[in-house]
Amino acid sequence: MDCTVCMAAGNNFFSRVGGLSQIGGGFSHESEHDLAVMVSDFLENGGSGGRDSWCSSDSDSGFSDLAQLADNILFHKRLMDQHESDLQSVVHSLILSISENDLQFVKAHPCNATCIRFTLVKLLRCSGYDAAVCSSRWPGTGKVPGGDHEYIDVVHVTKSGITDRLIIDIDFQSHFEIARAVASYDRILKSLPVVYVGSLSRLNQFLQVMAEAARFSLKQNSMPLPPWRSLAYLQAKWHSQCTRQLCPDSENILSTNISDHKQCSGHLKMLHAALLSEIEAERLLKPKKVENNNSSRRLKLERRRYSYFRTL
Repeated sequence: MDCTVCMAAGNNFFSRVGGLSQIGGGFSHESEHDLAVMVSDFLENGGSGGRDSWCSSDSDSGFSDLAQLADNILFHKRLMDQHESDLQSVVHSLILSISENDLQFVKAHPCNATCIRFTLVKLLRCSGYDAAVCSSRWPGTGKVPGGDHEYIDVVHVTKSGITDRLIIDIDFQSHFEIARAVASYDRILKSLPVVYVGSLSRLNQFLQVMAEAARFSLKQNSMPLPPWRSLAYLQAKWHSQCTRQLCPDSENILSTNISDHKQCSGHLKMLHAALLSEIEAERLLKPKKVENNNSSRRLKLERRRYSYFRTL
């Protein structure tokens, strides 16, 4: 397989630092050092020093409460065109087909699920998709702290000849975890896709809703919105320029022994469990009338795909 590197546009996983930022088992690719500096500066300023510059651009959505925001999440979750829907189905099947032994480790230190991303990209490319792992990095500005992110994109040409780009983020919910969240915010967070698959425009809709929901939740506890949860910072993850890589550099591949990266095994198990739970919940929410012929055909197709990719 040709593993050339080219340029595209940015994404990744999020891990928290010092109570404010560590996700229970989350597998973020963001720089822990940079995030620790952000947290330290934020706390030293009493959570208010740069509050206006961090938050002023995020308050234009006009949403008033978390119930309305929850409705918006459900609306955008279902607002997929046929190509997005088909790709989501394939991505779900491929992720569930990945086993621990399939992972090809690319770093000596915890790789924060990079191995899972490259494995998924390999399977997508075998399925005919122009997929790659994207690594984005952006400098800090007055409103946006610097950072880096890693995700997957799929490039395709539409029937009208336009080149389009779809984003795949395999730990989507972790980008929006906040401290001391109110119960209604947690419900909104859990209603987000476990794995985001779709266009940048639809992704922006989720980001706007979640930035507003986070502000609303934190306000209930008299807490300001931290810079790493602002809309501008969230957008930087997927909109910043990125390096697009089809497969890991061969000289960096260290081992295929699962014991070397126990954390990756845990990440994969958590991803499987969360995705299966989401798929089952979506199935139960579908009207029974829709579940007759079309649903049974789709279920058989999913099972066939799952069995096929398990043999790759």
